[in-house]
Amino acid sequence: MSLLAADIGNAHTVLGLIDGGEVGADWRVATQEHRTADEWAVLLRGLLGKRAADVTGIAVCATVPAVLQAWREMLERHFGDLPRVVVEPGVRTGVPILVDNPREVGSDRIINALAAANDFGGPAIVVDFGGTATTFDVVDSEGRYIGGAITPGIEISLEALGRRGAQLRMVELVRPRGVIGKNTVEALQSGMIFGVASQVEGVVERIIAALGAEPAAVKVISTGYLAPLVVGECRCFTHDSPWLTLRGLEMVFLRNQK
Repeated sequence: MSLLAADIGNAHTVLGLIDGGEVGADWRVATQEHRTADEWAVLLRGLLGKRAADVTGIAVCATVPAVLQAWREMLERHFGDLPRVVVEPGVRTGVPILVDNPREVGSDRIINALAAANDFGGPAIVVDFGGTATTFDVVDSEGRYIGGAITPGIEISLEALGRRGAQLRMVELVRPRGVIGKNTVEALQSGMIFGVASQVEGVVERIIAALGAEPAAVKVISTGYLAPLVVGECRCFTHDSPWLTLRGLEMVFLRNQK
């Protein structure tokens, strides 16, 4: 028996069957705002196949309101017999949120903070490498979410260069031969990979200084589907947790069951 966890982001939706913190199957699909509730249901049932019979609950977090509305309708119409949790203000996460307006914080960021505090303890910094944004979320020594930072994601930055640069274009996101690109493609790849790595190290260093903590005492956790592109070029990470958000969704689901 498994929980179907769904992390709906701006560009991609990550789906996983998770039980006891272990992801047994996973998928990543495009997040399309115009996809209807019925289309989402067909997509889910097609991906799950025979595994659909093993799903005992559903947990969802989303940063795209239009898609979340379609998911609510889909859950009611097609999966109404299953217990479900949609992470939003009012849902118990167990994470105190110490920011100016807690309702502004993306539910995925709170979920990441919960999983980081539970799995690694604080103080901790979660760096989530998404296509649209790279987010930095900070948990203090008491397991409280105290804020973070947001920078443009690798894919959206590369797309902007391709659109606005007259002699630039989209390139494959892979590590180039070296930091000094010998052609335009390698120069773009170098800027993306090594530039983002340097940015991450710089932001993490500043956050640790702001925490006033010993650097060795701060856990720095990478997650997100683009993390493998950059993590190897950074010296700041102490842990890699590719399924951190799905693990957090399972924790919230269990906490909100009667």
